[in-house]
Amino acid sequence: MTSRPVRIGLQIQPQHADYRGIRRAVAEAEDLGTDILFNWDHFFPLSGDPDGLHFECWTMLAAWAEQTSRVEIGALVTCNSYRNPDLLADMARTVDRIGDGRLILGIGSGWFERDYQEYGYDFGTAGGRLDDLAEALPRIEARFGALNPPPTRKIPVLIGGGGEKKTLRLVAKHADIWHSFGDAHTIERKTGILRQHCADVGRDPAEIEISAAVSGSPAETGPALLDTGVTLFTVETDGPGCDLTELRRWLAWRDEINA
Repeated sequence: MTSRPVRIGLQIQPQHADYRGIRRAVAEAEDLGTDILFNWDHFFPLSGDPDGLHFECWTMLAAWAEQTSRVEIGALVTCNSYRNPDLLADMARTVDRIGDGRLILGIGSGWFERDYQEYGYDFGTAGGRLDDLAEALPRIEARFGALNPPPTRKIPVLIGGGGEKKTLRLVAKHADIWHSFGDAHTIERKTGILRQHCADVGRDPAEIEISAAVSGSPAETGPALLDTGVTLFTVETDGPGCDLTELRRWLAWRDEINA
């Protein structure tokens, strides 16, 4: 959609690791030059032992904001269902202030049924959860404007998901970053749909950064995604070791592309 420098994100999935290991991975990733550090917003592991070690999202982001000094931080992604939108805005503003303006507000409609069942949230339907997200986003934006002190900057909003009728329309209306999944062909097709939603709401699509979850060799998968307009490439790691080998490969590729 636009010419941007390539950026590399790392999602440290807060599962199967003690917090000492997560803290160590955060420090090393920042030292390596990672652009954005993400966690996720779940209450139980999504892979491996379903009752394994796991930690909460936003208290962790506050700790990361205090621990780090350069890297941007955020959730990939916050589940809208788990917190009142005005409270979430206040939490985001607070973490933004702790980190001197490095928070990205990643948000989505939620999908992991066990979280809902065990913590007492109404799971409802996928469409209903998207409708709730559509109602929440303007409330979050309004609360940002009412807080004292306000956020240090316009907090970038990242919306994750690929639903073509509702999710991509919300991206067109509210997002600074769209986080997507799939191969280059899928992302290219959905980018065309996003362009149409942007036209419908009067938004310049060049304002939206395209993000993709990636794995494997950057030389093999990176160029095709880059051709579709993806400029934020996010790899993942989790416990027990929080291995950063793949991150190093993608950072080296970033530096070659941006040189």
